Amino acid sequence: MQALLALSRAIDRLNAFVGKYSIWLIFAATFISAANAIVRKAFNYSSNGFLEVQWYLFAWSFLIAAGWTLLNREHVRIDVINSRLSKKTQVWIDIVGFALFLTPLCITILWLSTPVVVQMYQSGEVSGNPGGLIRWPVWVAIPVGITLLMLQGWSELIKRIAFLTGDGPDPMGKLTDKSAEEELAEALRAEAEKKQAEALAAAQR
Repeated sequence: MQALLALSRAIDRLNAFVGKYSIWLIFAATFISAANAIVRKAFNYSSNGFLEVQWYLFAWSFLIAAGWTLLNREHVRIDVINSRLSKKTQVWIDIVGFALFLTPLCITILWLSTPVVVQMYQSGEVSGNPGGLIRWPVWVAIPVGITLLMLQGWSELIKRIAFLTGDGPDPMGKLTDKSAEEELAEALRAEAEKKQAEALAAAQR
């Protein structure tokens, strides 16, 4: 189990890294959108390539961040029902979901999308729009993003099995993405505020 937990931590770090930096894809899409609007207004010029690269970047950011979203438990859940169940029942529901639904779905998507990506790469298919881009770079986002999502599903599965066997912490516990430095700064700030309040109370006596 410890080897599996080590694998789980490695997957978590991978998706945390990808999620942290995928925001730059949104920034790039926003920048290109703004630049395209300015060029169109100022020089009366535009290109379908500018428009397509925006949704290429959005597709990449959306798909590759799916694993990070699962890591942070931000996907839609029926919490009204789930919160009324016992912790053990919640964990078992997740185990069934990850093992019998998420994993087969991801494998199916990979099975269907990978040949399409390969075919598009080999043929060099280009968008039908004038000035459009080649298609395979955006299609690659599907197997990459789904692979990251499936790996994160396995990581979550490992953590829940470890919890049931007593080998791991509560996987439903409070999440924190604060660094040690941020936690220390927060503790020092709280201590300073406490002393300030005590000094103010003493002065008012």
